[in-house]
Amino acid sequence: MDKHAYLIAIEAVIAKGKFKDNWQSLSEYEVPAWYKRAKFGIFIHWGVYSVPAFKNEWYPRNMYIQGSDEYKHHIETYGQHKDFGYKDFIPMFKAERFDAAEWAELFLQSGAKYVMPVAEHHDGFQMYKSEVSSFNAYEMGPQRDVLGELKEAFEKRRMTFCVSSHRAEHWFFLSHGKEFESDVKEPLVCGDFYWPSMPEPDHQDLYGSPPTREYLEDWLIRCCELVDAYRPSIFYFDWWIQTEAFKPYLKKFAAYYYNKAMEWGLEVAINYKHEAFHFGTAVPDVERGQFAELKPYFWQTDTAVAKNSWSYTSGNDYKTSVEIIRDLVDIVSKNGSLLLNIGPKADGSIPEEDKQILLEIGDWLKVNGEAIYGTSYWRTFGEGPTLVEEGQFTDGKTKAFTKEDIRFTVKGSCLYAIVLAYPKDGIVKIKSLRKKSHDFQGIIEEISLLGFDEQPIWERTEEALIVKTSTVQSAAPVVIRLTLD
Repeated sequence: MDKHAYLIAIEAVIAKGKFKDNWQSLSEYEVPAWYKRAKFGIFIHWGVYSVPAFKNEWYPRNMYIQGSDEYKHHIETYGQHKDFGYKDFIPMFKAERFDAAEWAELFLQSGAKYVMPVAEHHDGFQMYKSEVSSFNAYEMGPQRDVLGELKEAFEKRRMTFCVSSHRAEHWFFLSHGKEFESDVKEPLVCGDFYWPSMPEPDHQDLYGSPPTREYLEDWLIRCCELVDAYRPSIFYFDWWIQTEAFKPYLKKFAAYYYNKAMEWGLEVAINYKHEAFHFGTAVPDVERGQFAELKPYFWQTDTAVAKNSWSYTSGNDYKTSVEIIRDLVDIVSKNGSLLLNIGPKADGSIPEEDKQILLEIGDWLKVNGEAIYGTSYWRTFGEGPTLVEEGQFTDGKTKAFTKEDIRFTVKGSCLYAIVLAYPKDGIVKIKSLRKKSHDFQGIIEEISLLGFDEQPIWERTEEALIVKTSTVQSAAPVVIRLTLD
């Protein structure tokens, strides 16, 4: 690739397009309506790190940290790092059981509306055909354009194709391999798998080791190449792009992506964390966490079926489908969308645990999807005693929702009250819908429960709207549909 020519082409697109590389111009961006309607997507962490399948997807970094569990495991299992380094996993990443159509069918059955494979993780191995580096899945490992096959399979089933880039952190990700005798050795030049392996910044001082112009331009080109080759409808960025050095390049990328999308007639979005983008120019994302309250702006959370890892490992600690469904409901009620990650094995098969969770979520959505898809938030997101901890990395503990924890969504003439833990006695009290409530003064025409034949008995008192059933039992959330006059 002629990188200089590509950079000139990027500038030309920005110069002639509606969006310029400044926050004022990018503030004209609007979140696509399809994204706000979709509510549920699938994230996929799959790459060379799926071969060792130990601890988590940060194995390539941690295996070079002397004394770590990964370091010890690596020596015991594969030998000394100078003889067998991370690059030596690439030939073992064969993906012999990978079937894009099979994956797509599973995700379709899960009820997901958009799907986001990781295009490049921190390790620097590209899961697509690239002209930037030969260290990609088309030329090495599977020797297949994984991203291209997935795009075709998803779009054939009318699921929206998206991508993520975690490339920024590659600046330092393999740097610990330089601290002892390993296969991470100088000279390293642009295009090498281990390049640049610079000293890792203190996580409390993220600006201490700014990337060079060469690295930042390479990063921009990789991102724009993904846009041009695969036309994703969402481009997700992981952390570390919020550091100061990336700011000019983030603005250039956003302007390029938004302008190209307009040219192609696509409605697109960018996901970001940690205030990397100016508010209103892209969609904020909360990693492994939620907001405690309703937000007036659209947002997304990304989390995984496993609590301990984004990628497949032999010891994954799985959530239950009911936990995830409850989180989905809570997130949607607060004007958010859930991006749920699964981790395929190195051979391309999806673990049975991941499959089961997705299918159970899909079964619930087949019955209750009308209270999720295409809905909007109500005056209040919900009620109940259980407090949802706000912020990232808060999803490690199971939330103990009660029969009093109820979430609301609205669509058309219907208001949905979703009971997160349906009471065994069948008596639900919805305080927000009581007589003379400030939140609700509408006229209820009919009340029914999605997925159940029983017609509930109900009355409005000054304490609550009381809904009674005698046969309804469910471990998963139950949707009460109120049809309003």
